[in-house]
Amino acid sequence: MDSLSQLDQVKTTPWSGGRSPWSVEYGKIMMWFFLLSDAFTFSSLLVYYGAQRFTKFTWPDPDLVFQSIPGIMDHGAPLVFVGIMTFILIMSSVTMVLAVEAGHRRAKSEVVWWMVATVIGGFMFLGCQALEWTHLHHEGFWWGSIPGPEELKHFFDGPVSEIAALQFANLFFTITGFHGFHVFSGVLINIIILIMTINGVFEKRGHYLMVEKVGLYWHFVDLVWVFVFTFFYLV
Repeated sequence: MDSLSQLDQVKTTPWSGGRSPWSVEYGKIMMWFFLLSDAFTFSSLLVYYGAQRFTKFTWPDPDLVFQSIPGIMDHGAPLVFVGIMTFILIMSSVTMVLAVEAGHRRAKSEVVWWMVATVIGGFMFLGCQALEWTHLHHEGFWWGSIPGPEELKHFFDGPVSEIAALQFANLFFTITGFHGFHVFSGVLINIIILIMTINGVFEKRGHYLMVEKVGLYWHFVDLVWVFVFTFFYLV
């Protein structure tokens, strides 16, 4: 009975076993666990895309598929628009770093402004992605749908394969949509953290640790986009 009582006493600690490993705060390490599990999901999707891409004798050429700037020009600017999207997302990661740094100094006004900039960057990226999806849908690409045989020739630099084009369309909208969902979720969370910052919640707590946790998620989303960008737009 005495030994059982001791075990129960240990379980009353925050870590149910005593001291936090690596001296990392509980919420932060839980965020790392979540990001690790999410990384496995994205990895499996991208590995499957790579398997489909390199087992086909032909594949849609990214320079031919992504050569428009929606609303400005339909052809002749390969990868320019996605370059703009990538720059916006990377800059939003920079503003998030600055928000976290300001939080360490407990500079409330700076945290607010950098979080606002991060939210704006997230919305701009989502807006660009919506424009790109709309353009590709107009071209004839969608889940389970591809352009007609004559139009499809314009997206291949060599032999045309309807199966490859269909796989490309399905995987493109699935993976970029999954990533876009993460960006949208991150924007909503950032807005919540921004409101909490404005209301002085973290000032009362004496720390801005929640800003740092959300920053980990946002940086993860940005890092995943680098791989998505490489797989779909460069390879």
